[in-house]
Amino acid sequence: MATAPRARLADIAAQAGVSEATVSRVLNDRAGVAEGTREAVLTALDVLGYERPVRLRQHSAGLIGLIVPELDNPIFPAFAQVIESALAHHGYTPVLCTQTPGGVREDEYTQMLTERGVAGIVFVSGLHADTSADPGRYVALRRRGLPIVLVNGFVEGLDAPFVSNDDVTSMDLAVNHLVAQGHRRIGLALGPRQFVPVIRKIDGFRQAMLRHLGQTDVDELIECSLFSVEGGAAAAHRLIDAGCTGVVCGSDLMALGAIRAVRDRGLDVPADVSVIGYDDSPLIAFTDPPLTTVRQSVQAMGAAAVRALLDDIHGNARAGARGGHRAFAPRTEYLFRPELVVRGSTGSVPAEAPPSE
Repeated sequence: MATAPRARLADIAAQAGVSEATVSRVLNDRAGVAEGTREAVLTALDVLGYERPVRLRQHSAGLIGLIVPELDNPIFPAFAQVIESALAHHGYTPVLCTQTPGGVREDEYTQMLTERGVAGIVFVSGLHADTSADPGRYVALRRRGLPIVLVNGFVEGLDAPFVSNDDVTSMDLAVNHLVAQGHRRIGLALGPRQFVPVIRKIDGFRQAMLRHLGQTDVDELIECSLFSVEGGAAAAHRLIDAGCTGVVCGSDLMALGAIRAVRDRGLDVPADVSVIGYDDSPLIAFTDPPLTTVRQSVQAMGAAAVRALLDDIHGNARAGARGGHRAFAPRTEYLFRPELVVRGSTGSVPAEAPPSE
């Protein structure tokens, strides 16, 4: 096996523009060397292909677990990229754990991460978003003193920071846009009802339909399916049968399914049915037609999640050094205002509602 070349003081000194004695002091991590000179010597090592002495290597501040759902939905890789980048910027090493159907589950990942001594864990759209799941798993982590942050979900009474998109405002933006285009029969296509974001979207949809159209009985305009292209298509078919000329979807993937359903009926988007997505996933602006969607503030939300986690980690570290109680960050839910991005999948209400089958 090849070994790294032995560092020659003369070569390093020549590359850095310093004396051999200075190189020796830097390599032995001795005092009396200006920071700029020290960096020049270390850079010379890198340029010449020499390994830095172990004592001079930059060590990670620690491991941080990042647990996300499957990566088929492009919004989750987007969150992962932002959070991983922010963690690395602060000297932490992110450990990405991706769930897949039939694969490793969230609890198994959590156990693996805690066994490896992670400094904290960020959960994105995890079991904290499922009202049918036992929140005790998170309570147990907090009792052990492990800092955690939960993105897009909420557990009442849990001593941890939450970072969420404002789903109620999202629905108001979407409904208001369609109403302004003349639509009066607006449907909502969502995933399973036990998820917190779904519950909040339904609440926001009801409020928006009452505020903008004076409609109170909207149950037949709400269809819950799966957060997938197929789920969006199935929900859209039922909403079109109910006479909807506008469909608001709970994800961009569902919106793509809704567009497919409209076209399967020989109809057009947006001439016959307008479709609004949710997330503003990467590349969604390049669909046919380009998708009008509610944009989550992924960059700001990811940065806030990392900031809240590091505040907790550093608070715990300072308290531990003092031998006192842990200094927790304020416990609250940080809600981020979404933005409606108008593109080509929405337009004026058709002269006549599309025929139902």
